[in-house]
Amino acid sequence: MAVVNLPRPLDRFPVRFSALLPLLVLVVGVFIIGSSNPVTPAGYVGYVTRGAILGHEHFVGLQTGPTSTGRGWLLHVLNVSITPYTYDEEFSGPDTVLSSDNLKLAFRVHIVWRVRADRVKQFVEQYTTLRSRDPEEVVSVAYHNFLREPLRTYARDEVQRYKGLELQGNISRIGDQITQRVLRLTRETPFDVSSIVVGNIQYPPEIVDAVSRKLAATQELERKETEIEIAKREKEKRIIEAEGIAEATQIISQRLTSAYLQYEAIKAQRDTINSPNHTTIYIPVGPMGVPLVGNLNLSGAKSAEAAK
Repeated sequence: MAVVNLPRPLDRFPVRFSALLPLLVLVVGVFIIGSSNPVTPAGYVGYVTRGAILGHEHFVGLQTGPTSTGRGWLLHVLNVSITPYTYDEEFSGPDTVLSSDNLKLAFRVHIVWRVRADRVKQFVEQYTTLRSRDPEEVVSVAYHNFLREPLRTYARDEVQRYKGLELQGNISRIGDQITQRVLRLTRETPFDVSSIVVGNIQYPPEIVDAVSRKLAATQELERKETEIEIAKREKEKRIIEAEGIAEATQIISQRLTSAYLQYEAIKAQRDTINSPNHTTIYIPVGPMGVPLVGNLNLSGAKSAEAAK
């Protein structure tokens, strides 16, 4: 009886499996090379697209960071920051603005804004470009494409409504007017403007010098007026004091009669005599109340006494 050896299933295709193995490795390698896991960090919204070897890139969806899409075929992400940005617009040199009285003014406008998170798709597709993958450049391009020139136009218009020396007192009002106009412009757009401030106003040197001289003259005039006022008050004070002294002198002169003075003198002598420590000296005085000063001739006095 003959024995027949049947081939095992895997033994039927040894050559075919060996041929497919390199192809399988190639496919896996291509997938690994062509796939990616795009990441969006915190504070960003990712605009995710899928490319194609043949055909066009198309939009897949948005993802809010921190997150990632997971590994996928030809996935790319453009991250857009939704945190506030601050831009400064300078009006100086050839960009100075004439006030209503034809005074050249240099100033600066500060704007704070951010991209609305729910309008990132509109922001990317209508206001910026996909040529750059740098998030900062994406936002900067959109700002310059849409918001920068209207903001500068509004700032010039509002400043030109005022005279040069009136600006310092109306800076807040000018900023509010510019903000209202920008808010109307961006109402249905991805641009969320939070504040606009006008500052750093600079006048021409001749105006600054004139204002400084006027201020110095005003301060000097105020100083002189203050000195005059002080001198006037001092004079009034002295007049009042003099009038008081004159009145007091008049009252005293009316009351200091000879009898009153004699009474006061006797009273003073009595108080002195009653004092435990005192020395009383009596001296002769003349008709005018002045003490008499001279030498007493005691020998002549004794001769006259003997003759008696």
